[in-house]
Amino acid sequence: MTLIKSISGIRGTIGGKTGDTLNPLDIVKFTTAYATFIGGRKIVVGRDGRISGLMVRNVVVGTLMGMGYDVIDIGYATTPTTELAVKMAGADGGIIITASHNPRQWNALKLLNKDGEFLTAADGAEVLRLAEAEDFNYAEVDQLGQLTIDDTFNQRHIDAVLGLKLVDREAIKARKFRVCVDTINSVGGIILPELFKQLGVDYEILNGACTGDFAHNPEPLEKNLLGIMDKMKHGGFDLGIVVDPDVDRLAFICEDGVMFGEEYTLVSVADYVLSHTVGNTVSNLSSTRALRDVTEKHGGVYTAAAVGEVNVTTKMKEVGAVIGGEGNGGVIYPESHYGRDALVGIALFLSSLAQKGCTASELRKTFPDYQIAKNRIDLTPETDVDAILVKVKELFAQDPLAKVNDIDGVKIDFPDKWVHLRKSNTEPIIRVYSEAKSMAEADELGKKLMQVVYDMQ
Repeated sequence: MTLIKSISGIRGTIGGKTGDTLNPLDIVKFTTAYATFIGGRKIVVGRDGRISGLMVRNVVVGTLMGMGYDVIDIGYATTPTTELAVKMAGADGGIIITASHNPRQWNALKLLNKDGEFLTAADGAEVLRLAEAEDFNYAEVDQLGQLTIDDTFNQRHIDAVLGLKLVDREAIKARKFRVCVDTINSVGGIILPELFKQLGVDYEILNGACTGDFAHNPEPLEKNLLGIMDKMKHGGFDLGIVVDPDVDRLAFICEDGVMFGEEYTLVSVADYVLSHTVGNTVSNLSSTRALRDVTEKHGGVYTAAAVGEVNVTTKMKEVGAVIGGEGNGGVIYPESHYGRDALVGIALFLSSLAQKGCTASELRKTFPDYQIAKNRIDLTPETDVDAILVKVKELFAQDPLAKVNDIDGVKIDFPDKWVHLRKSNTEPIIRVYSEAKSMAEADELGKKLMQVVYDMQ
């Protein structure tokens, strides 16, 4: 069993010994540390549909009240809904109870600041320090916090999306789209039907009951989506849409049942935004080079950031990016808020399709075609990841064709391909992502670097 403590929060499997898993005692400790750090009086709490969600919610809410915080419990809510709720409610922070794409036995606490954005690395490190110190001071009986249940934020989130100037509601309605949507038995099954109704989109929901008993591996990768892909191949739909359990990642399937490409979610939305708005873009080091190509086509400047949403949003603010995100299907549109938001991505993508009058497969052909291979190296307690990355960097430093970037792990950029090795923030693995013009070439490059790592151990 696993407990991962990082600057982005605490994540682990449910059940087992304290200190080794995500259990009530550790939830209390980290919630208390966060409350000690954040200051103020009011905290928003939202959760995805995970089986353990109610248990974790009860511990989190009780702890916050015990620290003297008034809690606004928004119930079943997407990650972007909770982020928006923090600002809408004028709260001092927020806790999202979700393990995102991790399997059903996992859960996590994602920590937000008063702007509804993830804590910076420095702030996250301070929360971890406070948690380890365990020097806590709880409220006296007359200063205990109050609990408010507020289920209005799903609609308020939808209203915010529909109000975006680049969401062309009339064009979408006139196109009479019919979509098939896999919401993985989590909160997407609650909010997305309402979004489609208000956009005038006909829809069919797969795995729509918010039970937390995921119908398949919840990461929206092609190998996990054979059910909806097969349904799309039988016709009758303009688009397939897939979200992860907390609805911040988004993948599309073309009308013929072929994956649009998770990496191309951001590329396609960025192309639409840049066609209407002059500006720059940002994605992380592990994302496709196609975003750079599209950005430069529109006269903008592309910048790469370290992996992690807070790193991307920080860089977006630095360079004044009008659109950005992560290649795993995360769209960040500052006109809405600085957070990955599948609802925003869906509305902008449908607007693009509607205005262009094309199919999803036709739209996909308009973008540069790259293929990314995503591999992993499982870690053992004895693995010295830092030493491995240093050796990899040294190995390629003398190659005149290789540009080495070490702001996050090691990325080796060649003229026609790249490979990126980094330790995951959410799992005990090294992620090995590689991109080239063909999947075979990309996978070969990734496997070559993996063998280099194996030889070092």
